[in-house]
Amino acid sequence: MPAMDKREETARHVCAVLRRAGHRALFAGGCVRDKLLGITPKDFDVATSARVDHILTLFPGALAIGAAFGVITLPIPEGRIEIATFRRDGPYLDGRHPLSVEFVDEREDARRRDFTINAMFLDPESETVLDYVGGREDLRRGIVRAVGDPRRRFEEDYLRMIRGARFAARFDFSLTPDTEAAMRELAPRILHTSAERIREELTLMLTEKGAARAFSLLDRTGLLQHVLPEVSAMKGVQQPPEYHPEGDVFTHTLLMLELLEAPSPTLAWAVLLHDVGKPPTQSLDDRIRFNFHHKVGARMSEAICRRLNMPNAMFDRIVWLVENHMRLADIPEMRESRRKRFVREAGFQELVQLCRIDAMASHRDISVIDWIENYLSQLPPETVRPKPLLSGDDLIAMGYAPGPLFREMLTAVEDAQLEGTLQNTAEARAFVRRHWPPADNRQ
Repeated sequence: MPAMDKREETARHVCAVLRRAGHRALFAGGCVRDKLLGITPKDFDVATSARVDHILTLFPGALAIGAAFGVITLPIPEGRIEIATFRRDGPYLDGRHPLSVEFVDEREDARRRDFTINAMFLDPESETVLDYVGGREDLRRGIVRAVGDPRRRFEEDYLRMIRGARFAARFDFSLTPDTEAAMRELAPRILHTSAERIREELTLMLTEKGAARAFSLLDRTGLLQHVLPEVSAMKGVQQPPEYHPEGDVFTHTLLMLELLEAPSPTLAWAVLLHDVGKPPTQSLDDRIRFNFHHKVGARMSEAICRRLNMPNAMFDRIVWLVENHMRLADIPEMRESRRKRFVREAGFQELVQLCRIDAMASHRDISVIDWIENYLSQLPPETVRPKPLLSGDDLIAMGYAPGPLFREMLTAVEDAQLEGTLQNTAEARAFVRRHWPPADNRQ
């Protein structure tokens, strides 16, 4: 098992406090699975016989979020620890929340969880793994199996279908036939889940190991056509073989996902969506073409981001990356001022990563990417964002009347500065007077 970190130390302390108060307290769920796999858990959850009111008494800093379901959250410097009372869930009416809960023992608690590999407990005092559903054997065999009846588990929370695909891909496991069959049968109901929860699960899927396999599983189970029909539409859309010997747009996108290594969420989403505009723009007149697919793809990405309630910062960056991914090829031929304005864009480094992966998953010609990286390595940072030679106040002092023309004048000065043809304020003033004679602009 991996070495203990601060989060685990705190979780063990929580269990010790609960035990001293006379309660059963165990590590539960994914942290147990990860420890058995030799992976450092991201989070630690504690399951206990203690009721919420007593937990809140023992941990005054805890938050009563989910208290109606026997769950509280304990904030810690490293994140949070979720502490939940052993429970059995009542009927689910909304595919997300039980109508009621009944507090039970750990064995019954295990039987209401999603997958067997996530339904084990660990007694931190004796280091004993408590497995009531066969999770340890499924972990050994490399399979993802729903606890009990998979149809019932998914009807309790439809997001579990996407989670099943994610776990199978992340650990390179297989879905059991009955689990996969239930996912396929219930796939249309995934849209009963909130957009935010679907987005968060897909983002985890894109940024963890196995993203390509995860999306293959979403496609195979029919989930993809419901959560991202625009990506599903890439299947069978052929591309020019001289540029894309790998195959259709969907195959190309999966190959790009395979090449991702610990990507940022925005880069991962941009990889998934960068060619989303190809299906509606495909033309076969003289050869296969996708005219302006980056522009169409940017609009489609915007609609997808809105549908998934993407945070604004992610939204803006993803759309920008999709819209600009074809523009990178023009950089060597750009004017220096335009090139410098481009490379100082906030998302430029991610754009270079995107285009490198794009090339490696198709024609494998990365000569332009190499040119750009060599250019950047030799580019003094102060020449990319130089201190302005003139301001609006300077133009007023020179006798020019404030107005819309100021923007044009200051942009032209900066362009010349970026090109290296203006070196100082005196040259900038002369440049302005030469192009905009002051006699025509005085108040």
